[in-house]
Amino acid sequence: MSMRPPPRRPGGKPAGPVPTRRGPAAPPGGWLFGTHAVEAALANPKRIPQRLVVTAEVAQTLGTRRLPLPMEVVERVFIDRLVGPQAVHQGIALQTPALEQPALHDLLGDVTQQTRFLVLDQVTDPHNVGAILRSAAAFGAAAVVLPDRGAPAETAVLAKAASGAMERVPLVRVVNLARALDDLKTAGVWCIGLDGTAQTTLADALTDQATALVLGAEGSGLRRLTTERCDTLARLPTVADFASLNVSNAAAIALYAVSARAKPLAPHQGVG
Repeated sequence: MSMRPPPRRPGGKPAGPVPTRRGPAAPPGGWLFGTHAVEAALANPKRIPQRLVVTAEVAQTLGTRRLPLPMEVVERVFIDRLVGPQAVHQGIALQTPALEQPALHDLLGDVTQQTRFLVLDQVTDPHNVGAILRSAAAFGAAAVVLPDRGAPAETAVLAKAASGAMERVPLVRVVNLARALDDLKTAGVWCIGLDGTAQTTLADALTDQATALVLGAEGSGLRRLTTERCDTLARLPTVADFASLNVSNAAAIALYAVSARAKPLAPHQGVG
């Protein structure tokens, strides 16, 4: 918020002290913590870093690097107070506003056969969403799509779990997940809902189109409307007496399956 000039007395002189002239106030920022999350944010030109606090030990590691703002060397307990005593901050924290994320329609103009999306239906644990973002970055996903409601905010906990992937993969929020799936299909994206009870395995459900993998919350799975909007349902070929996987593990395995089909691995060239 910009400062209003102080009221003036007759004669045009200010009635009070004139504030120091500054640029536009930076938007309020939250805190990121953890080595990978903070270093990735500092390397992201889209970030607006506001304050970087580190312990003396971390300062020695970062001292030779070119940083976009000066470090404040503080005691570990000071960072504990900033981000919470339970946070595994590794002696580093960065204050920065949340990234501005694209709308889904901004991404649909560049869809190719190699494009892949992850769509999350009521996955509420920030650790799971962070881990899914990490897999999405590793396998080159275009975005992780999730609803405005029933999904975690872009907190430091999520960023820490993502281990820097939040700087690489858009986290796209939509008002209506069923409508978002319709938009994906209109753009030529084949939408596969992962369901442990499906008759078809994921390998058999894959096509040569762009792909969206749709994952639901552990236990409840996909909601009815989400299921109805998918082009097909598929399961991972787990053993019958232990079919349950953590949603982030399922996302990583499914992304690998999509990537392996899109770009088949070269055969091993053995000797002899």
